[in-house]
Amino acid sequence: MKDIRGPRKLGPLTPLVGEWEGDVGVDLSYHNKDDETSETGYFEKAWFRPIPLHENGDQQLEGVTYQMTAWRHGEEAMVPFHDEVGYIMYDKANRQVIRTFAVPRGLAILAGATADPYDTRIDFTCTPGDPCYGLVQNKHLLERAEAKSLDAVFSFNDDGTFSYTSDLVLKLKATGEEMHHTDRNTLHLVKRYHPGSEFQ
Repeated sequence: MKDIRGPRKLGPLTPLVGEWEGDVGVDLSYHNKDDETSETGYFEKAWFRPIPLHENGDQQLEGVTYQMTAWRHGEEAMVPFHDEVGYIMYDKANRQVIRTFAVPRGLAILAGATADPYDTRIDFTCTPGDPCYGLVQNKHLLERAEAKSLDAVFSFNDDGTFSYTSDLVLKLKATGEEMHHTDRNTLHLVKRYHPGSEFQ
C-alpha cells in the first residue's frame, strides 16, 4: 500500500498540537531550605497551538505557541510549582527546530535542534553566550545558581504519548559544585485541535 503523507507544515512538531496531561513527572533539584538534592513527583498539563507563518526575509517559520504547567503530587488543587510559556518554530529549509521559552525565575532560553519533518525525536541544546542558541538569567540566579547549559529531548512514542527529558546544568553557590537539575515526564493527549472540534 502506498504511503500517503500530507504537507506536514509543522514538521516534527505536528504530533504536539493539542492538549496533554501527564502524572509521572519527576523533578530532581537542589532545595535551598533543606540543603539537599531530592526528587519531586508531579502532575502536568500542557497545550500546543499552531500560530501563523512567520517570515524573516526568505526564512519561513511554522510553529506553535505553548504552555507547560506542573503541580507537585498532592498539590494539584493548589498553586503550581512550575510554569513555562514559549514558542517552538520549524525552519524546514534549514532543518532547524527553534524553542524559545521563559520561566518566571528570570530565565529565558533559546534552544535549537536539527530535525526532519517526520522525525520522532528532537534534541534541543543551548549554552550561555552562544550567539545562536543560548540563555540569559537574572543577576540573582547568575550569582547563586548559574545556568551553564541545557539539553532537552522531545520524543513521540508509538503509543501516541509524548515524553520529554530536560537537563539544566547549574553551578550552585551553596555547594560550590555543578549539579544536573533534571525533569522528565510522559504525557497523553486529552484534546486534539481540529477545525470542526468545537462543533462535535
